[in-house]
Amino acid sequence: MGLFEKKCIPCQGGIPPLNEDQINDYLPQINENWEVIKLHHLRREFKFDDFQKALDFVNLAGDICEKSGHHANFEFGWGFVNVLIWTHKIDGLVESDFILASKIDQL
Repeated sequence: MGLFEKKCIPCQGGIPPLNEDQINDYLPQINENWEVIKLHHLRREFKFDDFQKALDFVNLAGDICEKSGHHANFEFGWGFVNVLIWTHKIDGLVESDFILASKIDQL
């Protein structure tokens, strides 16, 4: 079963974020263009031909977030979207962050 087929499980807090070894176990399961920033969050930049296509992508990805109950941060403008994912409740990464990244990879 691929990560994109799993469901994000809401974090209630009180658990430690993934460590470097655990993060490295998940990385091969998502698109290679995702970066891990300071063992804290995932980041990926998507490129588009114009503003409308970037906005459409944000809306589609936002719908995935809403349905998953797990929300990414988006920075976007003409021809680009940066997606940032981490679990705010523990201020770090958990499996659900990689699940969300893999779902966004399906767009």
